[in-house]
Amino acid sequence: MSKPTLTIGYSTLASRLGNIALPDLNANSNWDALITVQSGDDHSPTVEQLLQSPIGERITTKSYSGRGVTKLRNQVIKNATGKYLVFADDDITFKEQGLTEALAYLEGNPEIALLLGQAVDETGKLRKNYPKAITKLTKLNSARAATYEMIIRLDAIKTAEIFFDENFGAGTESTYLGDEYIFIADLLSANLRCEYAPIVLAVHPTQSSGSGWGTDPDRKARALIFDRVFKGNRTLPYLARIAFGMRKLGRELPPLQFVKFVFKR
Repeated sequence: MSKPTLTIGYSTLASRLGNIALPDLNANSNWDALITVQSGDDHSPTVEQLLQSPIGERITTKSYSGRGVTKLRNQVIKNATGKYLVFADDDITFKEQGLTEALAYLEGNPEIALLLGQAVDETGKLRKNYPKAITKLTKLNSARAATYEMIIRLDAIKTAEIFFDENFGAGTESTYLGDEYIFIADLLSANLRCEYAPIVLAVHPTQSSGSGWGTDPDRKARALIFDRVFKGNRTLPYLARIAFGMRKLGRELPPLQFVKFVFKR
């Protein structure tokens, strides 16, 4: 079989494997799927044993012990076979027309290593206030990126040897946010081009792990992200926290919490 144009790379827990809704791979014959599962122990069952439905010939499954979604994302990068890779969770439904449009844009712009798109909620409403036009990503405008909005050019990322920082992301103790932003920042630090395009790629439920600021651990986790993004610089993390916190100042981030966010208290 020839190399797929797109690999859809899923990362999930064994207990949530049955939630995955695969795109129609028969209608999209140049796509394939890679499902990575966190089994939670050292005696990992195969995904075939965990799935309730048969596995097609264009679906590859791998199971891993341990904790942390970024570990699974990195396995997706290492094992994907497509020219492009889109990341997926078990609660994502993809807009296949949007994926096709995004792939056409990447084909026409070979200098782009990562393309960031849009997602909608269950009602069809955009999940964020996205830019209206194509935008070059920087470390100052990509902090709200979600994994399921990202398509990468696999060869460029593998050549640069850039992976998700496994110290961040869901499943880690205290830094369970920010892995997507850090990944983009690392690509930018390696002088790889990253862009946003107003293309709807996926449907994602309204609530997610990155939706709120409600607790002290949330605020502290978010504050530490900027130290990692601007590592080696003593001033920029504070300035970035001020700029980002100002957008949330008010109901989401009261004044005292804003000060604590800036100074990592």
